Amino acid sequence: MWPLAISGVQRCPARLIGTRTIEGRQPWEAHMRDGIVIVGAGQAGARAAEELRKQGYAEAIRLIGSEPHLPYERPHLSKEYMLGREEIEAIFIHDERWYAEHSVELIQDTVVNADLSAKTVSMGTGARLAFESLLLTTGSEPRRLAVPGAELSGVLYLRTIEDARRIRISLKAGGRSVVIVGGGWIGLELAAAARTLGNDVTVMDAGDVVLGRALGPEAGGYFARAHRAHGVQLLMGEQLAGLEGAEGSVVGAVTASGRRLPLDVLIVGIGALPRTAVAESAALPVDNGIVVDAALRTGHPSVYAAGDVANAYHPLFERHIRVEHWDTARMMSRAAARAMVGQSVSYDRIPYFYTDQYDISMEYWGSVGRAGFDQFVWRGDPDDGSALGFWLQSGHVRAGMSINIPKMGKLIEALVRSNESIDVEALVDVDQSLESMLPAAESA
Repeated sequence: MWPLAISGVQRCPARLIGTRTIEGRQPWEAHMRDGIVIVGAGQAGARAAEELRKQGYAEAIRLIGSEPHLPYERPHLSKEYMLGREEIEAIFIHDERWYAEHSVELIQDTVVNADLSAKTVSMGTGARLAFESLLLTTGSEPRRLAVPGAELSGVLYLRTIEDARRIRISLKAGGRSVVIVGGGWIGLELAAAARTLGNDVTVMDAGDVVLGRALGPEAGGYFARAHRAHGVQLLMGEQLAGLEGAEGSVVGAVTASGRRLPLDVLIVGIGALPRTAVAESAALPVDNGIVVDAALRTGHPSVYAAGDVANAYHPLFERHIRVEHWDTARMMSRAAARAMVGQSVSYDRIPYFYTDQYDISMEYWGSVGRAGFDQFVWRGDPDDGSALGFWLQSGHVRAGMSINIPKMGKLIEALVRSNESIDVEALVDVDQSLESMLPAAESA
């Protein structure tokens, strides 16, 4: 819990400790007006505040979040923390002292609306804050089940520290029957953790193959084989019709085909929805997230958005893209901070994603979406332990991934950025270097 309550709002004390500038003041200590309000105290919000101070921003920064924790990194929750290899203390971005030293005011509350004409935000406690500029880093939230029994106790989702603690307690002893609804990234990472801890795991998904919407059938098929090899039962093409309960707690799942699955633990990972309520209250453009330009600016010149919630125009792909991942939250928020202090920004970072499952370490660069490629090829055989995979459209590399081959990011990003037609036979030939396929200027 953040340490100091003022007017019903939890906040960190604005002490300044450590290095002092001339006359004993930090540059932002001397004079603070309304400054910047950041709505959403997760990875994106914290990194934006950090970048604002790095860029010399000298006014007030207020970071508002609803969780009773310092800002933290979520990817660890489904990986190291879930496996008991890491404790919660390791995931916080900064300690309390950092926020105090940099005069970043943490406020535990929920913003319910924004009035752009008055330049204020209103919070659940009734408090109102004025701002000169507003950054929305409200993130996303798990998509909820809409079937009979969804209200039963024991239906678990993963988003927060509290969610992760509940799931970890349910899995850590092993020997339990676990049903996971959803064969996406969260579902498969938790399936891997549950099997590693010695539980029986069934993953149910309405698609033909796990990760089919994200990766397509070939790459999704590789992950399906890996999970089956570790003893996970995959029920593909199955939809959840309802949940069965006993004494108010979930004890079984029923599929649309009538199959009944008794269970000890039910985990739901059926995707996430961007949290756009604040943007909608301000009549900002919303379409699969908050619509922003390449400078992360919304339809209002003083309002920006970054992270999971931002549907940002990407200059390279020439379309809007919304990416739910730690790297996007980390890097896009920094770019937004620079734009907010008047720098020229065109955010064109290649989307990046990683996952760790069993002995698989996968990294992905690029963006293909559901219909963004017409060919997928392997360079090497992933079933042998390592390989590269590439998604192409009309002979151009749109995305690539590495399976257990480190330090491939720069090369894959360069192939995506080059927008050159690739000799596919050469691309899949492990005896030919990837560098040779780049334009001379990029490979030099």
